[in-house]
Amino acid sequence: MRGRSKPKIYILLGTRPEVIKMAPVILALKKEPWADLKIVSTAQHRELLDQMLAVFDIRADEDFNIMKPNQSLPDLTSELIKRVSDFLRERKPDLVLAQGDTTTVMATAISCFYEKIPFGHVEAGLRSGDLYNPFPEEFNRIVADRLAELNFAPTERARQNLLREGLPEEKIFVTGNTVIDALLMTARREIQIPEVDPYLRNGHKLMLITFHRRESFGEPLREVLQAVKDLAQRRRELVVLYPVHPNPNVREEAYRVLQGVERVFLSEPLDYVSFVSAMNRSYIILTDSGGVQEEAPALGKPVLVARERTERPEVIEHGLGKLVGRSKERIILEVERLLDDGEYYKSMAKGYSPYGDGRASERVVEIIKRWWMSRA
Repeated sequence: MRGRSKPKIYILLGTRPEVIKMAPVILALKKEPWADLKIVSTAQHRELLDQMLAVFDIRADEDFNIMKPNQSLPDLTSELIKRVSDFLRERKPDLVLAQGDTTTVMATAISCFYEKIPFGHVEAGLRSGDLYNPFPEEFNRIVADRLAELNFAPTERARQNLLREGLPEEKIFVTGNTVIDALLMTARREIQIPEVDPYLRNGHKLMLITFHRRESFGEPLREVLQAVKDLAQRRRELVVLYPVHPNPNVREEAYRVLQGVERVFLSEPLDYVSFVSAMNRSYIILTDSGGVQEEAPALGKPVLVARERTERPEVIEHGLGKLVGRSKERIILEVERLLDDGEYYKSMAKGYSPYGDGRASERVVEIIKRWWMSRA
């Protein structure tokens, strides 16, 4: 770039969704001769993160291995801020990127602020409007966006959220969501799912479920799991696949309620390629995941969101999904409506996503290049 030194760009990753959504950006930046890229793993979720790095053939240059069993949010946050701040102070990158709403992202933004290093937030501007739902993700996003030099908003609505909060227009860029880039890269690969494939060949309909959010722990999770159990017992055409999150608050309840229920298969977390294949094969997806709300519509799958509010309202407004909360009765009602009402099903299974066209990572990289060139 006209003889200028290469910018040192560090990308911090803590969880599986961050790898999925940053992989297209990483792969795009690796092709650019003007960028000196380093990947840093905080390993906020050790096993799931390593699994995803392998899927995309990405290796971390640094690994903090931060997670400890039953670590509290205050302990995790303080440890992350200390480790990331010390690391940035020593390495002095020109730009740090992180994606999403995890504690890793929020701690990285704060650390960049302390060390006066520019921070770029991928997937900026998502808001539910409720500081405690999702928890602590809504707070994490607000902090990260406020401290970012570059906010990469996935949609115009996200951009408007940031403008309403007083962020300067020149720091906000609408790019689409990089998760659609990753999804389209992966959806061409077909992976067998031995537990459910024989049922699908016999005409059963797959309901894929995922749950992991902290606000679902306890009684809300038990309500959802009981709904799944009741549905499997009363709807013989259903087969259920549940890749169980390793958090013990989720895992213990899932196995207590669902283990041994006919046509309900509990599995270890799937690698991303297998999970995309499962989404492709599914008839209905029931989830509290943010990323799945973006991915399912692009594959033409109705998504029932087991949350009270969502920071991704576009999927609801476009009729591609529905908020069903965590009430057993409501979940059963909505699943059965999709099973019984063909026209209603078609109205949700439209096969497009309001979150992107598969080129978001290209836009992110081009914006970073222009930003770097413009610096004195």
